[in-house]
Amino acid sequence: MSNAPSSFNPAPSSSNGRRDFLKTTAVAAAGTSMLAGLTKTSFAANAYTKGDDTIRIGLVGCGGRGTGAAAQALKTTGKVELVAIGDVFEDSLDGSLKQIQRSIAGKDTSTVTVTKESMYSGFDAYKKVIDHPGVDLVILATPPGFRPIHYEYAVNAGKHIFCEKPVATDAAGVRKFMEAARVSKEKNLKIGIGLQRHHELGYLDLMQRILDGQIGDIVASHVYWNNNGVWEPRKTREQCKSEMEYQLRNWYYYTWACGDHIVEQHIHNLDVGCWLKGEKYPVEAVGMGGRQVRTDARYGEIYDHHAVEYTFDDGSKMFSQCRHIPNCWNSVSEYAIGTKGRASVSGSHSLETYAGEKYRADRNLKNDPYQTEHDVLFAAIREGKDHNESDRGAWSTMTSILGRLATYSGVLVKMKDALASEITIMPQEFAWDAKMPTNPGADGHYPIAVPGVFKPY
Repeated sequence: MSNAPSSFNPAPSSSNGRRDFLKTTAVAAAGTSMLAGLTKTSFAANAYTKGDDTIRIGLVGCGGRGTGAAAQALKTTGKVELVAIGDVFEDSLDGSLKQIQRSIAGKDTSTVTVTKESMYSGFDAYKKVIDHPGVDLVILATPPGFRPIHYEYAVNAGKHIFCEKPVATDAAGVRKFMEAARVSKEKNLKIGIGLQRHHELGYLDLMQRILDGQIGDIVASHVYWNNNGVWEPRKTREQCKSEMEYQLRNWYYYTWACGDHIVEQHIHNLDVGCWLKGEKYPVEAVGMGGRQVRTDARYGEIYDHHAVEYTFDDGSKMFSQCRHIPNCWNSVSEYAIGTKGRASVSGSHSLETYAGEKYRADRNLKNDPYQTEHDVLFAAIREGKDHNESDRGAWSTMTSILGRLATYSGVLVKMKDALASEITIMPQEFAWDAKMPTNPGADGHYPIAVPGVFKPY
């Protein structure tokens, strides 16, 4: 990719080839031990913090995704222990812990040893979890705006990481993440990123055929995340003590915290479109979008629809749509068009060449990719194998941000210029009384990006 830094490697981050990775993932999905033949000597060579074979976890971010990720981590093969949890809101801690305990009931190799003393709250809770004695791996699952800060701190502390997507909400955050990712490789840390389609057997099977050239060179893709929208705002302004609390309680509706739904949600489909190109990323984008239906002040500042045309350096296109509007055509899917055929990448995981050859992934080739991504990460830690998905997370996030800049501005946006932008949308400090990057007017409405007026960089 012409605009990527020299350290960027578009190849898969695992040292295994794609075929080997598919086999490894299949083993994990089948629940077969990935540690057969692993000796005590090899365990000792990769000793964990307390010198035994237990991997100890700290959870940062106790919402639904963090709670689910912690439970999945505890269900991996081998001894796993949850020792600390943290969230900016103290009232999130108890419910998350109880849900995790319910989720792992009956898994005798998992232990939850969280105590009141290892349940942390506040803006510095992430530091307390990461620094908690004995933690080997941290799960980062707060609103995405915090991700570069938390990831950098965890890397500097030498922790293995499972990091939810997206990894930032602006270019400055992506650059911070990229620099920390470079350090994570130097430290040989194992990093998983929550782009779970890369661990879903149907996708892996079909993608191998596409990347092997069965439908030729990819000239276009169509990727969608169109549905009714996500959760309604959870707290009213009257229930919150400050603007910071109000925006964090309803974080999905604020660009600094969420990135807008093209970044927070549609990243999955955009990531697949880039995967189709051999994990290469667009060089420019143009698009349109707006806020037509979800216009109430409680929906903050994000758009309810985006449509983007991305261009890769070979001239091929990725056509993107995402929408949060009820009573419309819904689809969460990806499709590829090649010089020799076309593919339904999601759903049926099928392809057809223009010569009439057809292929469909085995219907029995199913697994829970959310679980498998943890199985693979924890096996890499135990076996000392290379596993670092940071580059993919950074570039798929930046592709999503590029699309948002295109829809907000209405102009052609270049990747190299967007990535170099010094504009940050993050608060300058994190405190309950902090000055926010965006504030409501007297009518309670927030300023909305206007195409033709908004400047992308």
